[in-house]
Amino acid sequence: MDMATVLPVVWFGVIGFGVLMYVLLDGFVLGLGILAPFAEDEHQLDHMMNTAAPIWDGNETWLVLGGAGLLAAFPKAYAVVLSALYLPVLLMLIALVFRGVAFEFRFKARRAKPAWGAAFALGSMFAAFAQGVILGALVEGMPMQGGKYVGGAFSWFSPFSMLTGVAVLFGYALLGATWLVLKTDGRMQQVARGLTRPLVLVVVAFMGLVSAWLPFLDSRIMARWFESGNFWWLAPVPLLALLNAFALWRAAMRQGGDAAPFVLTLCFFALGFAGLVLGIWPNIVPPAMSIWDAASPPSSQGFLLVGLVVLLPAILGYTFWSYRVFRGKVAADAGYH
Repeated sequence: MDMATVLPVVWFGVIGFGVLMYVLLDGFVLGLGILAPFAEDEHQLDHMMNTAAPIWDGNETWLVLGGAGLLAAFPKAYAVVLSALYLPVLLMLIALVFRGVAFEFRFKARRAKPAWGAAFALGSMFAAFAQGVILGALVEGMPMQGGKYVGGAFSWFSPFSMLTGVAVLFGYALLGATWLVLKTDGRMQQVARGLTRPLVLVVVAFMGLVSAWLPFLDSRIMARWFESGNFWWLAPVPLLALLNAFALWRAAMRQGGDAAPFVLTLCFFALGFAGLVLGIWPNIVPPAMSIWDAASPPSSQGFLLVGLVVLLPAILGYTFWSYRVFRGKVAADAGYH
C-alpha cells in the first residue's frame, strides 16, 4: 500500500481518537453544568465545580486537535461539515465560551454569583445539545453533489438530530453524576447517586431509541452493519454495550465501588463511538465522501504527522499528569480561587 492509501487511515484514527478523548474528558465537565440546577445550594455547586476546576480547561485541547486535524488532513470534509453545520457549530462555540467564562468568574463574583451559575448551566446544556445535533446530522448524511454541500442552512434540523441532541445532553449528565460519585463523599455523593440511577435508565433508553431509528434513515450505516456478513464480526460491539449497560445499572444501584459507575459510563460512551465509526467507515462524511476522497495530498499529511508525533505524546503526558496530581476525593471545603 502506498502513502496515499495509508495516511488517510492514520489521520482518521487520530481525529477519531481526539474526538473520543474530548467527549470522555470534557463530557463530565459539561455534565456538571447540566446538573448544576440540582445543587441544593451555592456551596454544593461550589463543591461540584471544584471537582473539575484544576483540570477542565486542558480538555479543550482535544477539541482543537480534532478540528485542526480535520482541516489539515481532510480539507474537503471540513468544508462540507462547516458549510452544513455552521449554525450548530457556532452555537456550540458560543456556549463553550459562556461555560468557560462562567466557570472562572463565578468563583470571584459576590452579588452576581447566581447569574454566573446560571450561565455555567445554560452554556453546558447548549454545548452538549449542539454536539448531539452535529452528531445526528452527520449520521443522517449530508446532501452533496460533486463533493460539495448542496443543502440549506437548516438541513441539519430533523427529528433524528433533535433526538441525538437530547440523548447527548442526558449522556453528559450521566458522566457528570458518576464523576461526582467518584470525586465526592457525604451529602454531595448521595445527591449524585440519586441522580445516577434514573440517568442510567434514560441514557440506555436513548441509546436503544437511536439504534432502532437508524434503519429508517436514508443512510449507509445500517447497510454497513448487515451487508456481506459484516454483522458477525461487528456484533461484539452491541453485545458488549448491552453487558456494559447491565453492569452500569448494577454499579449505580449498590453502595461502594465509587469508581465503577464512572469507568463503566466511559466504556459505554466508547462502545457507542466505536459502533458509530464502524458504521460510517470508510466515509468521513456520510453518505458518500470517503476518507480518500476528502484527504489532502500525502506530502501535507506526512508533514503534519511529524508534528503530531511530538505533540500527541505531550498532550497525553500532561493530561495523565494533571489527573494524577488531582486524583482522590475533593472535600466540600476545598477551594479553587
